[in-house]
Amino acid sequence: MQHRARKRFGQNFLTDPAVIGRIVDAIAPQPEDLLVEIGPGQAALTLPLAASGARLQLLEIDRDLAAELRARFASTANISVHEGDALDTDFAALTGGQRFRLVGNLPYNISTPLLFHVLRWSDLIEDMHFMLQKEVVDRI
Repeated sequence: MQHRARKRFGQNFLTDPAVIGRIVDAIAPQPEDLLVEIGPGQAALTLPLAASGARLQLLEIDRDLAAELRARFASTANISVHEGDALDTDFAALTGGQRFRLVGNLPYNISTPLLFHVLRWSDLIEDMHFMLQKEVVDRI
């Protein structure tokens, strides 16, 4: 999947297999998990997360990437692709009111507002695993 990162979405795609492996190890997905991945991009995290047998709901704002992801995972039973802005998403509706785990490589410009937005569903969120820029982490 080749896609040029779009500045307006703050896209920065994960590519280093060692880093991806450490992230997936930290998440430790289980077959019974429902994972919501915000901004799956080119599916660098998606593939190893799905290999665990966990169910994935992918939320992608970039319509071109969403179309590529839908085509790529059309026959993958444990992956559903949704196109939309995470800042406008009703996560209870997205997950059918089920408890879920939240993951994503977040762009700088939406990190803080997104963290506050998802807290509305804290009763459904089991845990959150985000890659954030150092400046965002320092602010938090």
